[in-house]
Amino acid sequence: MTTYRALLETLDAWFARGRDAAGPDVIPCKRACSACCHGVFDISAADAELVATGLAALPAEEATRVRIRATEQLREYATHLPEWTSPWNVDALDERAFDALTEALATAPCPALEDDGGCAIYASRPATCRMTGLAMDTVSVGCLDNECPIQSDFPRYAALAPVPFDLMAFEDDAERHDAAAAARAFHTTTIAGAIAPPR
Repeated sequence: MTTYRALLETLDAWFARGRDAAGPDVIPCKRACSACCHGVFDISAADAELVATGLAALPAEEATRVRIRATEQLREYATHLPEWTSPWNVDALDERAFDALTEALATAPCPALEDDGGCAIYASRPATCRMTGLAMDTVSVGCLDNECPIQSDFPRYAALAPVPFDLMAFEDDAERHDAAAAARAFHTTTIAGAIAPPR
């Protein structure tokens, strides 16, 4: 996990470069802004292991609250995909079925989202969470849009230029971490799937 965390820190450094280039008070991302902390999305095997590790590091009472929220979200999954059960492996699903689930639960809060708008596992959040908030110039495969759902409320923020990041090199490295996590029985899932104990 230490080396995967180090890889994710390259994303954190990318975001920090973008924040510094934008100047003070342009990027609204901060604790209690949870606009991007809703909806269901897939996370890699390495991210699933990271989330599980982050949960295990929480105080028992806090971890229990997060697990309860994850279990409740998994019950929501069952109303849409009753055939999809533990261990909630996204790769076992038809892509259209998972897309329908993400659309149906687009406003569902992340199980790690606390009442104060903070993330219970912020230091162990997945790569996708770290990539949200700025447009990315991937260097080799074009630009990825900023997926912040409230950027239109902040014109200067919405107008920021994409920040360069070598996404291909990152993904090559991430694949190796995914393979190692898969060997330890982790797989592509969702944040709720990574948090809730298997049935």
